[in-house]
Amino acid sequence: MEDTDHNGFDNEKYLREQTSAILERVNRFNHKLYLEFGGKILYDYHASRVLPGFDPNVKMRLLQKLKDKIDVILCIHAGAIERKKVRADFGITYDVDTLKTIDDFREWGIDVTAVVITRYQDQSPAKAFKNKLELRGVKVYLHYPTKGYPTDVDLIVSDQGYGANEYIRTTNPIVIVTGPGPGSGKLATCLCNLYHEYKNGVKAGYAKFETFPIWDIPIDHKVNIAYEAATVDLKDEVLIDEHHLQAYNIKTVNYNRDIEAFHLLKGIIEKITGSESLYQSPTDMGVNRASSGFVNERIITEASHQEIIRRYFRCAVEYVMGLVDKDTLNRTVKIMNKVDAKVEDRKVVLPAREAAKDAEKSGKGNEGIYCGASVELHDGTIVTGKNSPLMHASSSLILNATKHLAGIPDNMHILPENIIDSVAYLKKDILNGKMVSLDVEETLIMLGISALSNPAAQMALENLKWLRDCEVHLTHIPPPGDEAGLRKLQVNLTCDPEYSSKSLFINE
Repeated sequence: MEDTDHNGFDNEKYLREQTSAILERVNRFNHKLYLEFGGKILYDYHASRVLPGFDPNVKMRLLQKLKDKIDVILCIHAGAIERKKVRADFGITYDVDTLKTIDDFREWGIDVTAVVITRYQDQSPAKAFKNKLELRGVKVYLHYPTKGYPTDVDLIVSDQGYGANEYIRTTNPIVIVTGPGPGSGKLATCLCNLYHEYKNGVKAGYAKFETFPIWDIPIDHKVNIAYEAATVDLKDEVLIDEHHLQAYNIKTVNYNRDIEAFHLLKGIIEKITGSESLYQSPTDMGVNRASSGFVNERIITEASHQEIIRRYFRCAVEYVMGLVDKDTLNRTVKIMNKVDAKVEDRKVVLPAREAAKDAEKSGKGNEGIYCGASVELHDGTIVTGKNSPLMHASSSLILNATKHLAGIPDNMHILPENIIDSVAYLKKDILNGKMVSLDVEETLIMLGISALSNPAAQMALENLKWLRDCEVHLTHIPPPGDEAGLRKLQVNLTCDPEYSSKSLFINE
């Protein structure tokens, strides 16, 4: 692939190298390998943001190439079902994400062999989720907390430990073990089945498909620091893999949880297999050829710098919403300081704040709240929007951006006033809503309706697709209709940690 002004990563080269490395690893283990997938198999937008040119679905493309050789096991932690843990990029809970993942796999021509509910302790929501899956024809296994874990290796590797969980039947040489987010129980599922395989005389192996941190680039590379920013709630830290350094005298990096757990994991694997492990370090266990795709260091470094700032904004918002604690926010601030990043380095931040000031000067906010929004288009142009009694700042931004892309004059209205008035009447007088201004979802629907009779609206509608992957910043946390609409447009959104309403309950 040619280096371009925008791509820092050669996706095809990475795909070739990673596929080859996985097949080589399978051959090492008597043609039965449990491959734990770290990170997201589908829609890995973190990777595509820090490695411009990385296909967020490249892992699924790899699995498609291997589909005649794989079984897929999907793990979900019973506690995540009970707590209704949310996947931030889609705004859906982990149990719903599991259903979506099964559908996504099927669309790619791959069936999920089984779902495992891990660390199951009779939680009612987990039980209901199991029933829902089984009624739809999905095979479900329950795995319980492992007795003796993490200190008593003899108990862990026994019929009372891993042996107490049911063996998951698979038929292919590569067993892909994945799940929504960290802590889903992927490793324990691999080791439980490994225990059963050895009891049945099958000398299977274990390995980990890694993307981040990237083991063979410097510890202070911004790609690895961006990984720390992305996992700040887990307290992940990229460290020198001392096990690897001691075994091979080669300096590599890994993250603290894998490094800390390595002796225990090595001991468990050796107890299961009855022989010395092939692995001398956690880096050994990983299959990661991400660095082979690097083609432009400058582009990747700048992209990672921007991702660190995005992660700071997300964490600041989650802190204000009560989703993370002060320590987590402080760790994000430390990471920002480590790379000398400032929020102003994100080009859309200051224009959005200026737009909010303009709204305040005009005195046309909602409830005395003045909001601004800005987008950086792919050619570098910055477009802004501000709120008004008729429209949210995000809605104004979308219309202004599509008008700019379509070459429509700024003063031309593309949404008919009578339709706006009709929707305002519906929201306020029929549905008893407190706010009548249009959110992004409503604006997109109205744009679609207007396009039937207005050629300018049709031109604006057709240019919506060019907003995908653009950088957007809001001065306030978006209400549900804005957040959902912006997610559908697939923009890279950040916002200041301020609420867009004085109301404590926001549902509009």
